[in-house]
Amino acid sequence: VLQLRETVLQQKETIMNQKETIRELTAKLGRCESQSVLEALPGEPKGGGAGRKGGFSKNTMGDLSRAPAAETLSQLGQTLQSLKTRLARSCARPLQQFSRMNSSSQTNNLKDILQNKIDDLEKQVLSRVNSLEEGKFNPKNESEERGKIESTLTSLHQRISDLEKGQKDNRPPDRFQLTFPLRTNYMYAKVKKSLPEMYAFSVCMWIKSNASPGMGTPFSYAVPGQANELVLIEWGNNPMEILINDKVAKLPFVINDGKWHHICVTWTTRDGVWEAYQDGTQTGSGENLAPYHPIKPQGVLVLGQEQDTLGGGFDATQAFVGELAHFNVWDRKLSPGEVYALATCSTKALAGNVIAWAEANIDIYGGATKWTFEACRQLN
Repeated sequence: VLQLRETVLQQKETIMNQKETIRELTAKLGRCESQSVLEALPGEPKGGGAGRKGGFSKNTMGDLSRAPAAETLSQLGQTLQSLKTRLARSCARPLQQFSRMNSSSQTNNLKDILQNKIDDLEKQVLSRVNSLEEGKFNPKNESEERGKIESTLTSLHQRISDLEKGQKDNRPPDRFQLTFPLRTNYMYAKVKKSLPEMYAFSVCMWIKSNASPGMGTPFSYAVPGQANELVLIEWGNNPMEILINDKVAKLPFVINDGKWHHICVTWTTRDGVWEAYQDGTQTGSGENLAPYHPIKPQGVLVLGQEQDTLGGGFDATQAFVGELAHFNVWDRKLSPGEVYALATCSTKALAGNVIAWAEANIDIYGGATKWTFEACRQLN
């Protein structure tokens, strides 16, 4: 009984922290509303986000009957914090754009909808703690309650995405980045098309992270019968590695400093020759990496998670934490000049002929977010 009481007290403390987060969200919405009302006043001037299969237990969000209640509440707290970050970043510019394009009453209505969703979520979480304290929960009604909370979170994600939409209405389809703010087993993006059979490839991207230990898995490609057909991973205290058909090469990248870096890896099946480029300069090369093994087609390409099974089996310890943009794939080796053009944001830079970076080509899951891509703007 004493142990149960201690657990309930800890859960109450967690909920109090979540309530504080919700209050901060409410205050942020209030500031956004005030700002948009000021901008709408007449006469006022307007201003101009692997390969190693360790023995870690999976922490699947939907598998509630096997997850301790305290752990579930902790996950809810992380999700609320992620929503807080998204809302804070989306308020600054998109809500101003929204208020300029729509009437003040429409902006207030959107704020009220978000507020209602947050209030509903707070009530459900507090109700859950009260039920836990009274010993009323069993696995069945706990799953039902979790389903309701997840439904509310999904709705809240969608509403915040509506705010974020104002940022991307007038930008090119490739001018965006993906943000993975938390190390989870449910945030990821999936490329809508598979890779073809390839006897050579070049994979390039912009990447930014300071996660420790290891930034995780920027991308993984799995095919039936082989989860590690093509994987880029920095796991634990190991250096970043490229895996092809479970064969490994260590890459000489030094990029875990919280700054944007452009990286490319090229490979050919002939003798398994590979090259690695960082910020437009070749930093390493090697051979005998899965020689004479073509990359197989009909697989699943995921950004942000390492696949243990085809399209799933994610492990939070191997998840990518950071930001990623301009993920492109070619079915040939790029020349050093072509890589340099990509790293310097040249107008001569080519888009991938197999996978080109475009919003229409990817689906986003679990709260991974989109923001306007900034790295090239900083370079120029």
